[in-house]
Amino acid sequence: MSMPITFSEHEFKDNVLSTLNAIPKGSLSTYGAIAKAAGYSGYARQVGYILKNLPEHSTIPWHRVINAQGRSSFSPGSERHAAQVARLISEGHPETLGKAHLTTVFWPIFL
Repeated sequence: MSMPITFSEHEFKDNVLSTLNAIPKGSLSTYGAIAKAAGYSGYARQVGYILKNLPEHSTIPWHRVINAQGRSSFSPGSERHAAQVARLISEGHPETLGKAHLTTVFWPIFL
């Protein structure tokens, strides 16, 4: 029987934010890939929680994180969905993303 991984919430958040800051312009990642790259495989929902609770004027590139289906996790028509799509378009991504596009710009490539 394996023991659960223990870590501090502060350590987790710092590692996730550092990983998020490393996503290069033009690339996209998923919540699960960010969790794995930060060293916390299986903690995708917690990555989403961190992103959801970023300060309004955060410089963290939260908009470069989408779900595993290659879409924004925000409700279509919501202010946050519109903001994410606008930022992604400004970085050269199509308005409609999808899995096919995600595979061409996925980060990190080592996963």
